[in-house]
Amino acid sequence: MVTMTEVARAAGVSVSTVSHVVNGTRLVAPATRERVQHAMDLLGYKHQPTARSLSAGTNRTIGLAITVATNPYWVELIQGIDREATRAGLNVIIVDTRDDARHESVAVANLLAHRIEGLIIAPADGWRDLTLPMLRDHALPYVLVDRITPELRVDQVGVENEAATTAIIDHLISLGHTRIGMLSGIPGLSTSAERLRGYQLAHQRADLPTDPALIRVGSSSSDGGRKATWELLQLDDPPTALFAANNSMTIGALAALNAAKIAVPKDMALTAFDDFAWADLFSPGLTTVAQPSAAIGARAVQLLLRRMNDPDAPPQTIRLPAEIMHRQSCGCVSR
Repeated sequence: MVTMTEVARAAGVSVSTVSHVVNGTRLVAPATRERVQHAMDLLGYKHQPTARSLSAGTNRTIGLAITVATNPYWVELIQGIDREATRAGLNVIIVDTRDDARHESVAVANLLAHRIEGLIIAPADGWRDLTLPMLRDHALPYVLVDRITPELRVDQVGVENEAATTAIIDHLISLGHTRIGMLSGIPGLSTSAERLRGYQLAHQRADLPTDPALIRVGSSSSDGGRKATWELLQLDDPPTALFAANNSMTIGALAALNAAKIAVPKDMALTAFDDFAWADLFSPGLTTVAQPSAAIGARAVQLLLRRMNDPDAPPQTIRLPAEIMHRQSCGCVSR
């Protein structure tokens, strides 16, 4: 299949100019239009009518490429996307990336075959080598959600990971903890890196050394969180507090602490990134960082609609604030 990128290269114009010619979304100089049309005829480019359906109000479908996990955060984010898309008259096709770049690229290719008008994607590690070139070749409007990539000038929305993590580690330090274990997420993801930086920044501000032995990769899963917690408990000088960088790892940490008969918060303070509906039903209630997941999803749809309607609009990066939910697992009275 000949792509818009190939047409743009042959005509000596930008991909957005080809898109305007194909979809009639903006006036193009006659000479430029003629060059683009000649390149399309020469290469045998076949137009897939997507953007025109915006004005016609037909076949308004977007794609959502995301890890379809049982993590409540993703469930709430998907619900936020679906509600906002429904309000805008859009259908949503969801594909599971399994947080794997190769599987993600195949899933996105399948979405493209369904002639989607735009894409919201929570990119896997390695997406820039496989999925990003495909999106650029098809000149498809897209928005990154949750996993922000600052070095790319694209539309993206997520939470203030670094600031929120710094705040919750500051809280543990204020309670007297100097050895705080961290269960880190999947390596290579921006969310994992940002939360690690927040952990490190809190230590720097308190003039506390960051012990690498206290940072363990839990790979954003409950099993990984359990194993990482167990490794921390085996240290000669184990931590007195734990921070799990997502709620799946929190479940694993609780399982490991329970197996080791370590009481929370008496023997070990516990905090986590991601709140969930039953966090206050645990005994003790869990102190967490709550993300506005539904709002993140809604903003992603709004950004995508803007990009679909105006391909040349300047890209936006939006970070929404998180909220610390103070309960008892950190060792203080809930607020």
